[in-house]
Amino acid sequence: MRQLADFLGQWVLSRRILPAQGAEAQFEGTAVWAADGAYAEEGLLHVAGQPPMRAERRYRWDEALNVYFEDGRFFHQVPPEGGTAAHWCEPDQYDVRYDFGDWPRFEVRWRVVGPRKNYEMISHYCRG
Repeated sequence: MRQLADFLGQWVLSRRILPAQGAEAQFEGTAVWAADGAYAEEGLLHVAGQPPMRAERRYRWDEALNVYFEDGRFFHQVPPEGGTAAHWCEPDQYDVRYDFGDWPRFEVRWRVVGPRKNYEMISHYCRG
């Protein structure tokens, strides 16, 4: 079972974004979990046919592996043993699967569907 302390420190993050239609994207960067639960990722986003752009995202995790947006709204809870979670963000459905089977490498796979969204995002984390 994973706990917040397992994630602390810096990770290498590689992500593929696979839209149902349109150009695939690739993100390469780092993710850092701080002792206070702050999560920050930053790196370069490559979209086919466009110049690379800097990208970042921030969340906050608590000891129960609840994930919150920067403004404090609840996002979802990470299953400590791996598995699925979901988040409804009107009008879009976000479904996720955490795979900790190859720890300390792990995969997070999001499937997002809505009126204007339809993509899969696959993130791989390994210790940096």
